[in-house]
Amino acid sequence: MGREHISNMSLLNDIDLASISDACQDSLIKSSGKATDLFGKSPNCYNDYKVMLSTEKLDAVIIASPNHHHFEQICFIFENYPDLAVLLEKPAVTRLDDCTKLLVAQEKHKAPVWVAMEYRYIPVAAELIARLRDGAVGKLQMFSMKEHRFPFLSKVGDWNRFSDQTGGTLVEKCCHFFDLMRHVIGREATQVYCSGGVDVNHLDEVYNGRKPDILDNAFVVVEFEGGIRAMLELCMFAEGSYFQEELTVIGDKAKLEAKVPAVQRFWPGALDAPDQAPKPELVYSPRDPKGPITEVIEADQNILAAGDHQGSTFYQHQKFLACVKGEGDVEVTLRDGLSAVLIGLAAEQSAKKHQPIIIEKLGE
Repeated sequence: MGREHISNMSLLNDIDLASISDACQDSLIKSSGKATDLFGKSPNCYNDYKVMLSTEKLDAVIIASPNHHHFEQICFIFENYPDLAVLLEKPAVTRLDDCTKLLVAQEKHKAPVWVAMEYRYIPVAAELIARLRDGAVGKLQMFSMKEHRFPFLSKVGDWNRFSDQTGGTLVEKCCHFFDLMRHVIGREATQVYCSGGVDVNHLDEVYNGRKPDILDNAFVVVEFEGGIRAMLELCMFAEGSYFQEELTVIGDKAKLEAKVPAVQRFWPGALDAPDQAPKPELVYSPRDPKGPITEVIEADQNILAAGDHQGSTFYQHQKFLACVKGEGDVEVTLRDGLSAVLIGLAAEQSAKKHQPIIIEKLGE
């Protein structure tokens, strides 16, 4: 993901990649090489982020380390670099106790802190949100989303195979969707029920005597203030799907769907012939007159080629850069990121206990 950030930063003006820190030497070499190719010069490289921060004069830093390092690293920045802007990869934290601790730690931080919930900026999803705000479906009653995708990829040290390092699949992967729920509905979650399992992926894998414990499928129902309900259907062994994500909002007047295609580099022949890649669709289905209206809404091909998230990482960086320059506001706050983690942690607990989990507001 760090290299995807580098690719998208290179598409922007008024930005320079000064340095990279990575404790894994192989990852550091690969990231440095990519940065050199894209920016035309080699960034300064460090194996220790604390040394990098004390040595470099930076305006902003991107934290794209494994999940279980996020809390320690951003707390160090809050304590020592109050004027340093931060783009913090999701999930903001992996443990319940750290949610309130991080909010308290941020109180004295002066610079912007933006949590990388880039799914808000997938063009077809952003269009769905905009039309919903304009009243396209009437009064919102239901919001559902589906992700049918490929299994978790291999990561350095296999850290993403274990819930104690990721927060669990419903935190690691699904905090994006819980953020979308909050963002679209505009209210806080009150209760979560989840049924999930480890049924297909990683069953034969063993790492230092440990077997992976991450869920590979789940249904999650989330109740929000005011009685609005949302649902997530997750399957991580369905990479043959034409659409990877499908978002559906239903009001008293119409239904609106955003359909996000499979990752381009994984779709047969799509890299050689981008026009053959699956296309994102927005489908509007009014109750009257009946008859769906379908539109194709996609990003520029150069932006699509910079990552695996339908151009959303670019649009996120565009807005974050404006924020660092004092020309825009933080759109995904630390509280937003932590609230999405809370829903994910509750869903993980619900799947284990086979019962609904009540959610209190963050900080209460």
